[in-house]
Amino acid sequence: MIEEQTPQKSPRSSSFWKELPILLGVAILVAVLVRAFLLQTFYIPSPSMEHTLNVNDRVLVNKIVYNFRSPERGEIIVFRAPSEWRSGLDDEDFIKRVIAVGGDRIECCDEQKRLRVNGHSIDEPYLFNENGISDPAADQPFDFTVPKGRIWVMGDHRAASGDSLEHWKQSDGDPLISTITEDSVVGRAFVVFWPVGRATWLSVPETFNTVPDPSAG
Repeated sequence: MIEEQTPQKSPRSSSFWKELPILLGVAILVAVLVRAFLLQTFYIPSPSMEHTLNVNDRVLVNKIVYNFRSPERGEIIVFRAPSEWRSGLDDEDFIKRVIAVGGDRIECCDEQKRLRVNGHSIDEPYLFNENGISDPAADQPFDFTVPKGRIWVMGDHRAASGDSLEHWKQSDGDPLISTITEDSVVGRAFVVFWPVGRATWLSVPETFNTVPDPSAG
């Protein structure tokens, strides 16, 4: 008479199921650390950056880059909004384009109605355009020097953006209310990844490459 033997799990199979909770825990920990210190996704809730960024676009933000350098002109940044800019939320994040940094003089406008930074006129092909009509670079003349350690930011859809110019007007030119601190910057938005049909790199427009430093302006 042949005795039936109970099938036994292979050591490899048993080991896998024992290690699975550990592997899942490590994966979750890595994801949390990446989100906290390296990369984070943000969705676009408003039209202030159209059509560079449209409502409900998703962007990926590099959170570590500004640990090694300051934000630069032309970059798109996510930052913790100053209390004067907020609509009531305690931790509201904004996304805008850096136009001028500490020490820069920004003016509106030259003969072609372009902004000038340190005496250099900048072309802004990213400005909101609908049916061939673009937003103006600014809706009124101004002349402002950005305090050290602070940043002048503007939305690409100027007519729909609560940005440095908007708060410059509301505060009668207060330099602190008009700008944000470098310390408030969360990170640099560097790619649109959703929806797939709009996926693109968010590179710095060439017009900013030739802006002189303040001392040379």
